[in-house]
Amino acid sequence: MLDVGHYLFVPPCKVPDRELQSVLLLAQKASLHCAVMRRKIPATHTLLCFEAAARHESYSRAAQEMALTQSAISRQVAALEEYLGQTLFRRTRHGVALTPRGREYASQVAERLLALERDTLNAMSTQGTEGAVHLAAVATFATRWLIPRLPQLQTLHPDIVVHIETRTRPFMFAGTGFDAALYAGSAEQVSNWAGTQSTLLLHEDVVPVCAPRLLRGRSTHMTPQAVARLPLLQQSTRPFGWSQWFDAMGVVADHALSGPRYELFSMTIAAATQGLGVALVPRLLVHDELARGDLVVACERPLRGERAYYLVSPLQEQEPQALVLFRNWLVAAVSG
Repeated sequence: MLDVGHYLFVPPCKVPDRELQSVLLLAQKASLHCAVMRRKIPATHTLLCFEAAARHESYSRAAQEMALTQSAISRQVAALEEYLGQTLFRRTRHGVALTPRGREYASQVAERLLALERDTLNAMSTQGTEGAVHLAAVATFATRWLIPRLPQLQTLHPDIVVHIETRTRPFMFAGTGFDAALYAGSAEQVSNWAGTQSTLLLHEDVVPVCAPRLLRGRSTHMTPQAVARLPLLQQSTRPFGWSQWFDAMGVVADHALSGPRYELFSMTIAAATQGLGVALVPRLLVHDELARGDLVVACERPLRGERAYYLVSPLQEQEPQALVLFRNWLVAAVSG
């Protein structure tokens, strides 16, 4: 019998020319089909060598990082250039430098190698578990509210692994690897987040807090007018926070926009703890500082802001079981 798979075997007997030509044609088509099906992906080792060389723009430094010789790096890069039909590096007086095409390709390769490493680590971390939840979250909320409560989730569902990365703005879930996002925003912002569903978790009620020594023995039950005379700490992501609070209190505050600005609530809270001024922050983010006495509420006049905390996830026919269990636990945690 004649095999037209990967190898062509012709038995030692006379085969009619017409039949032999047909078999050879079939073999050629099969070989072409295999070539078409084969992906155009260079060897991972070659890409790792190229990425290191591109990052350092040096074959010698790449060789040190990869524990290879400089000539080995050079051969890998040359092989990749031949495979692509593109020049990725040009020679300079001091070594090598990326070409424009090489710089573009290096950026793409680095991104995909990082994603591959992340996916591999995620697969390793969920061995023998019920599943993982890959969560994008607002940093301060994750650090100060979510993570301290994760032991409760671990007790209830010991086989669920939660991975957390920082994201502050809406994004397209496709291709990110995220299962859900803990997002701080307005109801309008959440409703405009295309292709998603959301669960309201907590409203954001902000209060003025400061270190006890800033009050210098004065009562913690200050009036809004008295708060306006203290140094104010600004949140750069909420530039009109103090203006809105004073407006709600019916107070004219000429310096509502003055004071040092901090990007994250965690920075603003740290500054307030050090006595640098009064911070307007969600009470739920300073629970521990208030309990320890590091901070006090300067004026017990909270303001419910436009923003709230939501769990946002992509619309899909069937959600991962780990995400369903995580959401159920999260809703119970905010209600408790």
